[in-house]
Amino acid sequence: MAASIARSCCRVHSRVIFRKTNYLKTSFHCSSSSRSGLLLSLHNRGLLKESFPEHAAQAELPDLLRSAPQTVYCGFDPTADSLHAGNLLAIIGLLHFRAAGHDIIALLGGATAQIGDPSGRSAERERLSPAAVEQNSRGILESLHRIFTHHELYFCPDSSKLGRLTVLNNRSWYKDWSVLEFLSEVGRSFRMGTMLSRHSVQSRLKGAEGMSFTEFSYQIFQAFDFYRLHQLHGCRIQLGGTDQLGNIMSGHELIHRYLKLFTFLSLAEVEKVMEQQKQDPGKRIAHKRLAAEVTKLVHGKEGLESAKRCTNALYHSNIEALEQMSDTELQELFREAPFHEFFLDPGTTVLDACRRAQAIPEGPRGYQMIKDGGVWINHQRAANPEQVLVLGQHILSNGLSLIRVGKRNFYILKWLSM
Repeated sequence: MAASIARSCCRVHSRVIFRKTNYLKTSFHCSSSSRSGLLLSLHNRGLLKESFPEHAAQAELPDLLRSAPQTVYCGFDPTADSLHAGNLLAIIGLLHFRAAGHDIIALLGGATAQIGDPSGRSAERERLSPAAVEQNSRGILESLHRIFTHHELYFCPDSSKLGRLTVLNNRSWYKDWSVLEFLSEVGRSFRMGTMLSRHSVQSRLKGAEGMSFTEFSYQIFQAFDFYRLHQLHGCRIQLGGTDQLGNIMSGHELIHRYLKLFTFLSLAEVEKVMEQQKQDPGKRIAHKRLAAEVTKLVHGKEGLESAKRCTNALYHSNIEALEQMSDTELQELFREAPFHEFFLDPGTTVLDACRRAQAIPEGPRGYQMIKDGGVWINHQRAANPEQVLVLGQHILSNGLSLIRVGKRNFYILKWLSM
């Protein structure tokens, strides 16, 4: 078994491991044989940073991708219950391969999340319980399926050309192994010198906290995952991504690169949007287009429309948008705002509503705050404390009232009987 693993891993690694998608400046240089199709497109978008081994990626990867549909995988450790921007970039890399007809595998690290990837970290991750990993896995699995579905629905006119999609959890092949069996059969294929030379290991060993054996062993499990996927699914290409997007870019360059990386817009369309942004920066055309494209991918068209309603209600004081919002959308938009449900009594005044919501102090001070113009209801100043609430003005058709006191203190009221 050990010799078999060593030979198979060697054969795979000498061919086409394709390791990094990143937002940083690419170090992948397209050779003459790869100046077309998928690799050139990914290169031009800035998705490709580096490859390993480089000679195989330059000489063999383009031909391999042209020869037949390949299987590509990327791993996601469920160390949190939701995905972040770094994950999304790796997923987009997978989706580009799938759109080109290649099969993709999203691998959940249900086992490796309990070990913790030391890459890019100065201290060991907090240990996760099996229950926490299971809960996180469910959240990430739901997000992955949602994104894959939205990509197919909204960005792929002909879904018949898409490659196969498989979602796996590496716990399925580790749960029946004992420590002795795994070390005896798999551990023999790894050399200490090579493992110690890894940058992620060296940087931690030089630090004050050092590195635990648990973290040190992570690279063995990641290598075995690749071997296992090669064995079961013929997988020969691996994508990896950075965990975070650093604050190292700003302004025009930042949006220009996000549009290329995080959307499926053509490069010509990206340049058109950026030209519009340049002509009138105040309209924030590029920012809005980026937000819309990413929201549609992650949350679907319904999520995009909901986001538009929230934006119009919050930033443009749009009463119609506020009226169309559901209770859930309002609570999500004003996450820190108290939400109250009240029965509407005849003759209820502005003062009554504010006091019931505990939006103003009791007594003369609260009364005076309203008179001084410090209270707004549904984006309109309510300066008369004795004013009886008016349907369509103070109470919207969906039964909601949004009270604002000062600049940022919001209170949401839902009237149960009108």
